[in-house]
Amino acid sequence: MEQFESFLNAHLPRAESFHPHYELSLQQMVQGGGKRFRPALLLAVVRAYNPLLIQGAYHAALAIELLHTYSLIHDDLPAMDNADLRRGLPTLHKTYNEVSAILAGDALNTYAFEVLSNAPFSDRVIVKLVRTLAHNGGVQGMVLGQAIDCYFEHQRLELEQVKMLHIHKTGKLIAASLQMGAFIVGRDDIAQELYEFGIDLGLLFQIQDDILDITQDEIQAGKTTNNDQAKNSFVTLLGYEKAMEEANVLAEKITLQMMRFDENLQCELSPTLIHYINRHKD
Repeated sequence: MEQFESFLNAHLPRAESFHPHYELSLQQMVQGGGKRFRPALLLAVVRAYNPLLIQGAYHAALAIELLHTYSLIHDDLPAMDNADLRRGLPTLHKTYNEVSAILAGDALNTYAFEVLSNAPFSDRVIVKLVRTLAHNGGVQGMVLGQAIDCYFEHQRLELEQVKMLHIHKTGKLIAASLQMGAFIVGRDDIAQELYEFGIDLGLLFQIQDDILDITQDEIQAGKTTNNDQAKNSFVTLLGYEKAMEEANVLAEKITLQMMRFDENLQCELSPTLIHYINRHKD
């Protein structure tokens, strides 16, 4: 991941102009850290089956991180969550203004596909990667989840509806990361299985995030916390204890799914998931 971080810093969006902070606004939140969970998942799949493709896979990993970062910038806007802190830094609309934050998000969204189009893969593979990222990050994926989340604020949803919300808002991009890794190494035969595993992993990710929202302060979390009271979070719907039970059930399901993977994939994914879980608890 240190090598990926170097690649990320070498491929930050650049736009020299007389604008006082446009270029900086594009780079600030990308460089602000974050878990890099989605890139780590993609790279773990590539390492499991063809480590020689890792350098090329950095393009796809960065594309996912750019798209994810755009979504965070927009999610924090006054029209949505109105958050003050993200990745331990003031949100872009607080640092600059709302217009700058909106445009930075727009730019990172499109730059993600520019980076992906320059990946050193065949056109056939690039098209599959672009299609996967666009489908899961867009109309029928992350954006749909965000639309449901915002529209039904202050309205209580049923558990299955909350799961649908978070499968789209969070789970699909995590699932896409694993699936894209499979496409890069030519393992289309396991792409769907990895995708379904990623959906469950995304739900566990979200439940843990909801729990951290009420158990960590802003310094620990690096973002605005206790901000979900009006949202359809798992903790809001189920309460803390039941949300923990739901997380445990999902964790057991994910563990059983992991055991069905071949040894190479288990060896690469397990440390990534353990590192994520430990870091998420910090």
